[in-house]
Amino acid sequence: MKGKRDSANSGPPQDVTVETGEGDYGKQDKKKMSFFNPLDPLPKYEFYAKDTWTGRVKNTRPSLDVLRKPQSDEDLPPPPEDDGRPKVKLVRFGWVLGVMIRCMLNIWGVIMFIRLPWITSQAGIILTYVIISMSVVVTTITATSVSAISTNGKVYSGGTYFMISRSLGPELGAPIGLLFSFANALACSLNTVGFAETVRDVLKDNNAEMVDPINDVRIVGAITVVILLFITLAGMSWEAKVFHILFYSSLQSLANYFVGTVIPPNKEKQAVGFFGYKSEIFVENLLPSFRGKDGSFFRMFSIFFPAATGILSGVNICGDLKDPTGGIPKGTLLAIFWTTVSYLLLSVTVASTVVRDASGILNDSIVLNSSIKCSGLGCQFGWDFDRCEQNRTCDFGLANNFQILSMVSGSGHLITIGIFAATLSSALGFLVSAPKIFQCLCKDNIYPYIAFFGKGYGKNHEPLRGYMLMFTIALAFILIGELNTIAPLISNFFLCSYGLINFSCFHATITKSPGWRPAYRYYNAWTSLFGAFLSFLLMFLFTWWAALVTFAIVFCLLGYVVYKKPHLNWGSSYQAGIYNMALSFSVSLSNLDDHIKNYRPQCLVLTGPPNARPALVDFVGTFTKTISLMICGNIIMEDEKSTLVRQSSDMLVDWLNQRKVCAFYTSFTADSLKEGTHNLMQASGLGKLKPNTLVLGYKTKWQECKPESLHDYVNTIYIAFDNSYSLAILRMMDGLDVTDDLQSAVVGGLSSVVNPAFDAEEATQTENDDTDRNSDISDDHLNEQVRTVFQTKQGRKTIDVYWISDDGGLTLLLPYLLTRRNRWKKSKIRVFLLGDQETIEEDRKDMKMLLKRFRLEIEDIIVITDLEKTPLAKNLQRYEDSISPFRLNEEKTSGDIQELKRISPWKVSNKDIESIKPKVERTVRLNEIIKKNSLNAALVVISMPVPDVNCPSSLYMAWLDALSFGIHCPVLLVRGNQENVMTFYCQ
Repeated sequence: MKGKRDSANSGPPQDVTVETGEGDYGKQDKKKMSFFNPLDPLPKYEFYAKDTWTGRVKNTRPSLDVLRKPQSDEDLPPPPEDDGRPKVKLVRFGWVLGVMIRCMLNIWGVIMFIRLPWITSQAGIILTYVIISMSVVVTTITATSVSAISTNGKVYSGGTYFMISRSLGPELGAPIGLLFSFANALACSLNTVGFAETVRDVLKDNNAEMVDPINDVRIVGAITVVILLFITLAGMSWEAKVFHILFYSSLQSLANYFVGTVIPPNKEKQAVGFFGYKSEIFVENLLPSFRGKDGSFFRMFSIFFPAATGILSGVNICGDLKDPTGGIPKGTLLAIFWTTVSYLLLSVTVASTVVRDASGILNDSIVLNSSIKCSGLGCQFGWDFDRCEQNRTCDFGLANNFQILSMVSGSGHLITIGIFAATLSSALGFLVSAPKIFQCLCKDNIYPYIAFFGKGYGKNHEPLRGYMLMFTIALAFILIGELNTIAPLISNFFLCSYGLINFSCFHATITKSPGWRPAYRYYNAWTSLFGAFLSFLLMFLFTWWAALVTFAIVFCLLGYVVYKKPHLNWGSSYQAGIYNMALSFSVSLSNLDDHIKNYRPQCLVLTGPPNARPALVDFVGTFTKTISLMICGNIIMEDEKSTLVRQSSDMLVDWLNQRKVCAFYTSFTADSLKEGTHNLMQASGLGKLKPNTLVLGYKTKWQECKPESLHDYVNTIYIAFDNSYSLAILRMMDGLDVTDDLQSAVVGGLSSVVNPAFDAEEATQTENDDTDRNSDISDDHLNEQVRTVFQTKQGRKTIDVYWISDDGGLTLLLPYLLTRRNRWKKSKIRVFLLGDQETIEEDRKDMKMLLKRFRLEIEDIIVITDLEKTPLAKNLQRYEDSISPFRLNEEKTSGDIQELKRISPWKVSNKDIESIKPKVERTVRLNEIIKKNSLNAALVVISMPVPDVNCPSSLYMAWLDALSFGIHCPVLLVRGNQENVMTFYCQ
């Protein structure tokens, strides 16, 4: 078959070209360079084309690094060489055959020849014109929207799905692509059933019935769709030849009909109700005469509307067009114009020449002035059809005979040929369109289990598997055998597609994206919106239950795509709309004054590369997700730039997205952590979307690191206090940085790592924990990422809050925000506060009242009364040991102590130790109390002490260490900026 298709005597028909993949752009001189640089090329098409589907080789321009490097003769690009590969031959259609004729053939389908006269008899000429006009309004608006979308950049194979998905995004594009493929398969079955009905009637006229009327339609339809399948498998050039023949046959049959209307009728034609042009018949058929189970205006509308669905036939094969940008608007609109004219003329001519009811019996002829009493319209023309008209037993006339055009025309055989041509061409067009749309959807890999049908074969990448799938669907609906049952279902699917196409155009226009520059200018955003509204309204007016089912399917498919969030970036208007809304809301937010009720902890989190400290990212992401700002900051030290393996920002953002963490990522190069943090605090954010809380991990190895690094870390804490930032430090038993574990996993060939941020018992629990489908952090990509304790359900463990200092309420607000998440919602908050034994009940009562005013349902309030007890000697000794490496030996120091402390600000004098000694003793004692009371807690939150400006960095670090040492669960040290973040007032 392929050999025949490539042979010399089977070339493409007129208006079809065979491209070899060597366009004009491919023949340009690739040696032309700018005079600025011998490697700097002139502007070329190939640098902007991102596809090789036409056979062109994609070119890339040199990078700035290449252009900035000193050039030598060896660096000059070599002359282009022929790779020796044969050029690909691709069949391409022009706008006449590929768009206009294809659309006209699909519009001139089964409805025009077999149902339009019947619809006219039911609805009357006036309402039929209303039906046609409303259909044309919908299709014309949709055509203008299609033209705008299709001329806004290159359109590939995939037609309607491609346009909607690339305009509105995969969320709406994918469901409509699936439904539209299905609708095209149904439309193929509709036209095949229409063809089978005509064949059945021909067999019946010749007394050659096979089984019964319904089964005859099924048998003929099944055989026909098999033949159409073989034609599509033969390739696009064969299909083009068939379309030429079918189009000319349709034109010939229409001409034959119009000629037949002016030929004086004989007795046989008069007996079936045809009397030529009569004003009486025209007047009688002006108004409706609904009858039968389908007798209603919107039922007639729903049956007729599939005749308008052929307008996207050219779009559906846009990948096979020579010039989709220019051909789709011109061909589609002209097809709508000519087919509308033919519909209007056919409707009015048949309703002016044929009465609604006729018996078809020659003996019913009478003399006009005879004595027989006759009241029907036929009596005026010498025929008595009263008996069958009153008994509703007439077999002929507009209201009873679907093949009335064959009886009116000059030659009934030519009309039959025209019906065959129209139905077969439409069925063939839809059978070709459906797999190509579905193939594009399959290649995008949005839905599972359908990629199998996306494989292309041959030089045109024909979707043979898709053909077989759509053939199976079409065959299943052909077996229904009832055209009037299939038509309303198709109308719903196509109206849904038309509505979303119009909405795509409207949305793309109002978002005013710089990338929205359609070459077709004759469209309007509000007209497109009206077309979308009209389409959706008609869906419910036609068949409300089918509309509900259609929308339910769309929403289910939409929900799947939204849940999965496929990594596709098509520059859709949905993206542009998000940007516009974000910009507008950010500006509006800047004009509002802050209020305590709307306070949110907007966090700047010093994560470094986020994948290096996943526990810190997960913890902060838990209480900020969807409610407040989170920025992951990475300070890159100047002296470490050469030794660090740099990861791209895009890769780290992808890591955050895969982990379902709603956060921004930014990096900053600085000489120190303090400097970089200070710069990030000043530069991060936009308007009111600006961080107010600094979050960092606890420096576990503060005693082993360089003292300069320790001093830099503590100064970062100080800079937060100095800038009135709230501060939070997260400490885990085994640290937060998993860089070493990730590297060892790569070396060992492991696919996942368990974070050492929790002990073995918790690790086991994590592995056995059921997946929480409603959790805040998805388990997707878990095998490729580090698991943390904050990715598991916390169960009924407690969150213990040691509210030692009133910082404005942040120490209490953060635990409350945690309990609003599914993983923490069963956890119970316990509040510990300091007090005296004499006033313990009063202290508890006061705190309970305060929490009640804050509308916090916290019942467990524990008053600590034994803080003044002396801590254990071993714990005090551990504190002493931790600070001893940083102490100044004042006895052996001969110089000025202040000068030594200026040179080494981390050094601690005896005076410093004595000044803080009472605080440290209470801190060590508090640590003992925490370890005793919070043994089984999920999280411990402690108020962070604020040092004075003269406190050495090592001493403050030892202070924090004494407060949080040895606690088995995660510890969060929190300090607000002393401004209220919680209120119990309503304004």
